[in-house]
Amino acid sequence: MAINNPYAAYQNNSVNTAAPGELTLMLYNGCLKFLHIAKQAIKDKNIELKNTNIQKSQAIIQELMVTLDTSLDISQNLLSLYEYINRRLTEANIKNDLSILEEVEGLVTDFRNTWKQVIQTNRQKQFAGQSGQA
Repeated sequence: MAINNPYAAYQNNSVNTAAPGELTLMLYNGCLKFLHIAKQAIKDKNIELKNTNIQKSQAIIQELMVTLDTSLDISQNLLSLYEYINRRLTEANIKNDLSILEEVEGLVTDFRNTWKQVIQTNRQKQFAGQSGQA
């Protein structure tokens, strides 16, 4: 199936060629995007749009949960935090609660920023290792 939209083709290639760490960063960014839309939908009293975007955020959190490397000790802590976020999203959806979405947005932003820093640090180490071999 050919993709006629160049932007859609670019997005598709970005996902298909991204390293696993970059995919995780994309998931966090997507979650934040959907949370932002859901927050605006609550303000606009657009219940359907709010529900759709909270569910999209939950799907991302659930994907992050199932892809955790359970052999690492930190995974259990992350799993607990992801479960908490998922419960809070359900609560925000039921109650139309903007403050809960803001709380979740803060947690996901922290995850995203930390993950971004890890990627940058790994790239710097990789680059330093490559330049030392020349």
